[in-house]
Amino acid sequence: MEKKPAVKKPAKKYFFAVGRRKTANARVKLFADGKGEITVNDRPFEDYFPSFGQQKMAQDPLMVLGLEKKVNAIITTSGGGVGAQAKAASLGIARALLLIDPNYRSVLKKSGFLSRDARKKERKKPGLKRARRAPQWQKR
Repeated sequence: MEKKPAVKKPAKKYFFAVGRRKTANARVKLFADGKGEITVNDRPFEDYFPSFGQQKMAQDPLMVLGLEKKVNAIITTSGGGVGAQAKAASLGIARALLLIDPNYRSVLKKSGFLSRDARKKERKKPGLKRARRAPQWQKR
């Protein structure tokens, strides 16, 4: 008896991109044929990003293109704070949208969603209290 090969279901095609901000990373899987469902770390989008500002920040690239109800996203974030993760997710979504259609580039670039904010916390230097804060001067 010969074994029949296992039939694999065709996986849904998705577009993958990474966004970063400070020490936060966001790995984004964007499904072009969706209904606007976004999950972050296996939780609903609204639960993970509680404030409206963070939700808007993460969704802005979709809103500018009018795709908020046509694309599903699965986002895995790590590191940093929730605000930095929202900004990292925004960059990841914007980069994934470019893989779907390169013609989106001009709109996303003009709106500022394709530039990575490279500002990070500066390291502490020896002899100083913080990166640049010197100890208070004492006369005696």
